[in-house]
Amino acid sequence: MPTGTPPTPPRTDTTRAQPARIYDWLLGGKDNYPVDEAVGRRLPPQAKDAARQNRAFMHRATAWLADQGVDQFLDIGTGIPTEPNLHQIVQRVVPAARIVYVDNDPIVLRHAEALLVSSPEGTTEYVQADVRDPGGILRSARDVLDFSRPVALSLIALLHFLPDDQDPQGIVRELVDALPPGSALVLSHAASDLHSDLARQVTEEYARAGIRLGFRTRDEVARFFDGLDLVDPGLVTAPEWFRTEPAPAEEDSGIHAGVARVPSGGTA
Repeated sequence: MPTGTPPTPPRTDTTRAQPARIYDWLLGGKDNYPVDEAVGRRLPPQAKDAARQNRAFMHRATAWLADQGVDQFLDIGTGIPTEPNLHQIVQRVVPAARIVYVDNDPIVLRHAEALLVSSPEGTTEYVQADVRDPGGILRSARDVLDFSRPVALSLIALLHFLPDDQDPQGIVRELVDALPPGSALVLSHAASDLHSDLARQVTEEYARAGIRLGFRTRDEVARFFDGLDLVDPGLVTAPEWFRTEPAPAEEDSGIHAGVARVPSGGTA
């Protein structure tokens, strides 16, 4: 069960589109508003494919890590709960796993209390916070997670909402530097170099809604893994990343994805 008492969420603004609610619409969810749907409908059809590919990559990566014995997960940019959620994937393998979810959208908190419910043996906690405050996130996460043991840091479809002037590299570095050896970084990121015309269209539509994006090339995404040991098959498109059979169906994708381990000597 969740621990602690969540803060009272601020009022949800239904007049402006929000990334978590747009993502919910793209996944076919119902926890969004007309302003979010309007943005989603203006996006190219491939945006729905990207959302689905992101979720499937998260499922495969976290299930594999749990199978490797990782039993602590810090999921930043959780989004509106969509079953199966990360803790459901992980706790099928490790029932006693501990998961901390983090998001800055107040609507996520409302759903988290009801839907992000742990197995009896494990723990789930929800923290309302912004990734641009990594120190605050780590302080809250330490109330639930033991940072003397491996922790999987999940950043799924999040960092492309941080343009370069918001220092995403520095944010990831601060988070990763807090992870002990044997920990993992699970990351997916919208690509600027795979389908540049579509990337430009998506960026423009989000900008119309007041949401800045920073899509990146493969080399730019690879920098988030500096000092870490990439797990095979390396930094690939989301449908290409898998560790166990059956292999995902081959399909086109505009999403870079990878998993990396913190080496025994720590990060560089």
